[in-house]
Amino acid sequence: MTGQTPLSDTPPWKVSALTLFPDMFPGVLGQSLAGKALQAGIWSLEVTDIRSFGVGVHKKVDDPPFGGGPGMVMRPDVMAAAIDQAAKTMPADTTRIYLSPRGKPMDQALVRDLSQASGVMLICGRYEGLDQRVIEQAELVEVSIGDYVLSGGEIAAQVLIDAVVRLLPGVMGNSDAHQQDSFEDGLLEHPLYTHPRQWAGTAVPDILLSGDHGRIADWRHNQAKAITRERRQDLWQKWCLSQDMNKNID
Repeated sequence: MTGQTPLSDTPPWKVSALTLFPDMFPGVLGQSLAGKALQAGIWSLEVTDIRSFGVGVHKKVDDPPFGGGPGMVMRPDVMAAAIDQAAKTMPADTTRIYLSPRGKPMDQALVRDLSQASGVMLICGRYEGLDQRVIEQAELVEVSIGDYVLSGGEIAAQVLIDAVVRLLPGVMGNSDAHQQDSFEDGLLEHPLYTHPRQWAGTAVPDILLSGDHGRIADWRHNQAKAITRERRQDLWQKWCLSQDMNKNID
């Protein structure tokens, strides 16, 4: 178990990661905000080495797919044994997530839900993936961090952990900072500016120097809408629909 005793009475947010490469954890999560929170006991990390549940002398964890095809598939008996062992230290209602390119897209709503739970189990696949039977038997929720394929689920798992940890109480210096992040209100974030006021022939927009917080808020909101409309039509359409639904409710 990685992580110190919590500084408060609040139990740490528990992460159980199952992987063939345990040395990949905590990885980048040992640095910056996530690393400080791990040391402070705000969250904890337990890593299970899937290889230790392998079959035979050589601890075999995979076999060729039935029906033919390239690559290897991780065995269901091996994975089930690893999952059952990891589950012993996790709450009974822990969500079990299998990082997979065919999973439902990870979004800020999922991240918020996980941050309010007691913890999460993350299964990091390798090769061509997991046998479908263990996915169903262990009730794994397949989650994708994007429409591309990685060598394994470890980096994807770390992305998910980092996104959740920053929302945990006590992690960010300003507890309200994440409320202006992209996706929190369905829009991408507005442009940001700091010193110097003049740089490379470009000035900070006058509105941000006005001291009129109401006008600044309106400007930022309009900028967020414009950026979302230009860059993410999928988010823009979803946001517009949500506004129409709110009007109908009112």
